Amino acid sequence: MKAQHRYQSLLLHAIMIPLALLFLLPIFWMIISATRPDHQILNLPPALLPGTHLAENWAILNRDTNFVRVLFNSVSVSVIYTTLATLISAMGGYAFAKFRFPGRNVLFTMVIATLTIPYAVVIIPQYILVARELQLTNTWWALILPGLANALGIFYMRQNMLSVPSELLEAARIDGAGEFRIFLQVVLPLMTPALAAVAIVLFLFQWNDFLWPLLVMTNRDAYTIPVALGTLVGLTRVSWGGIMVGTAIATVPFLILFLLLQRYFVAGITAGAVKD
Repeated sequence: MKAQHRYQSLLLHAIMIPLALLFLLPIFWMIISATRPDHQILNLPPALLPGTHLAENWAILNRDTNFVRVLFNSVSVSVIYTTLATLISAMGGYAFAKFRFPGRNVLFTMVIATLTIPYAVVIIPQYILVARELQLTNTWWALILPGLANALGIFYMRQNMLSVPSELLEAARIDGAGEFRIFLQVVLPLMTPALAAVAIVLFLFQWNDFLWPLLVMTNRDAYTIPVALGTLVGLTRVSWGGIMVGTAIATVPFLILFLLLQRYFVAGITAGAVKD
């Protein structure tokens, strides 16, 4: 059995290592390209060694996009959105999983039904509401508010909340704990893997969003990273070096963060298979 297990492990590694290298190759090429001038980036065969133009490419990127400000916008909006949306998802999931109230099943069905609505259908009325009625154009709230009640996050947290023993909640109530204290001090600590999984997905969604910020952010200093990098693609010139530097800055930190939190992400993904 040990020999068979060792053989299976070697076979699995022999398959997965080339696939992992194939996945990392575009990221490696992006980082190398960030150090080279524009005329060398699209050469064939591609360059595999770092160049000496990283500082120049960064200067071009920051000159054309005010990238320091743009990076601050993206980080701030993504962190605020992820924190609030994850908390709301946990609260919604807890309510649907552990409370009985009139219309609960109908309301939950409506929440799930919103997942089937194409984004193109809602973007126009959403724009009218946010930009015209609320007048939030060029503000962080224009990016944060529309997606706070995330249906997928609520559904996922509800599935995980079903695994929390009701007896544990009743014991906390008998000890005199209020519902909000139970939620914060009893339920949320048990949901750490699920919260991490939801937070990663929501952060990635907000970090990479392009269409909605493009519509509601008309001021150059209010741009997020995807919108700012899009401005580097012109009709007659494309700043490939600046794009590669900006993309590397937007990709590598998040990749490192995911690697550090991957065990929580995997645990959270596999913990929600609970039937009601």
